[in-house]
Amino acid sequence: MDKLELKGKWNEIKGKVKQAYGDLTDDDLKHEEGKDDELYGRIQQKTGKTRDEVVDWLKSL
Repeated sequence: MDKLELKGKWNEIKGKVKQAYGDLTDDDLKHEEGKDDELYGRIQQKTGKTRDEVVDWLKSL
């Protein structure tokens, strides 16, 4: 998922992510420009998925 795609759809995706993984908080899912890797890392820690799995999963939402 490229940065523009992530930025444009993030509010919609964030709701779906929180439904799937209730232990992810708004702070975990805070998207700041230029910090995409940090966001993926937080999701990885909470879900136990690899970075590629996280990216593929977010693309599928």
